[in-house]
Amino acid sequence: MALNRGYAYRSQVGPAAAGQRLIDWLGTSYRHSSPAQWAARLAGAELTLDDTPASGEERLRAGQVVIWQRPPWDEPDVPLTFEVVHEDADLVAVSKPSGLPTMPAGGFLEHTLFTLVRAQYGDVHPVHRLGRGTSGLVLFARSVRAAAALARAWRTHAVTKVYRTLVSGDPSWTSLDITTAIGPVPHAVLGTVHAATADGRAAHSAATVVERRGAESLCDVRITTGRPHQIRIHLAAVGHPLAGDPLYVTGGLPRRGTRVLPGDTGYLLHARAVQLAHPEHGRPVEFVAPLPETLQTAAERSG
Repeated sequence: MALNRGYAYRSQVGPAAAGQRLIDWLGTSYRHSSPAQWAARLAGAELTLDDTPASGEERLRAGQVVIWQRPPWDEPDVPLTFEVVHEDADLVAVSKPSGLPTMPAGGFLEHTLFTLVRAQYGDVHPVHRLGRGTSGLVLFARSVRAAAALARAWRTHAVTKVYRTLVSGDPSWTSLDITTAIGPVPHAVLGTVHAATADGRAAHSAATVVERRGAESLCDVRITTGRPHQIRIHLAAVGHPLAGDPLYVTGGLPRRGTRVLPGDTGYLLHARAVQLAHPEHGRPVEFVAPLPETLQTAAERSG
């Protein structure tokens, strides 16, 4: 554990919240904390409404700004290392370990890959992110121009990402295209999480079994869409959840009534390759992050 410097969280009140009491809005909008916790923070003068100390009894108007000045807190211990896979004037590709969050969120502010990469490379722009439990490739742009080009490539599905994972069971197929839609479903703590749902957004994963291990199997998964937790949801949706996944079960839904969060770890998923056009010259490039030994096939370990 290490004490960070605290952080000011800023939110703008939307039209739907107009007329609500601030304390009620906080309790329903930010369910990671209980109403009693929000009341204690208000009593401790940690929140302002339009730069004025807030009591919680204020009736909100659309457009108002709420700031929670969160005091310094102890961040959980996580691996604080990364491996540089490639760097040039436009981008840097790194491989992160499982357990290290990509970006600040929740209880993590300084114990993140973004903070570590920024300390080494200065002003970088994250192009995408991996879940905390996922290891492997993450790209950062080193200029606004490169960031715009890479963001456009991600938005137009011009980037191919290949993952290696360990799933539960022995699939009846060798290769399978999975097109289950992904969207928000209810969650006891967060309000909603992404999961398999008929009215969600389109998503596509191409899964291939590369080694069968009896009760578990190694799969390579190629994706062009990048929905949140897509691979975890898609493999669960076809009956083979990631081995050790604490959240997603067969069907691609969260465990019923669970308080497990998407960032909780326990599964094995590695972003092993990214293929795209380089933002400077436009020629195809591929970046590859070495596989952890636990995700290597017997042939890969021996060869």
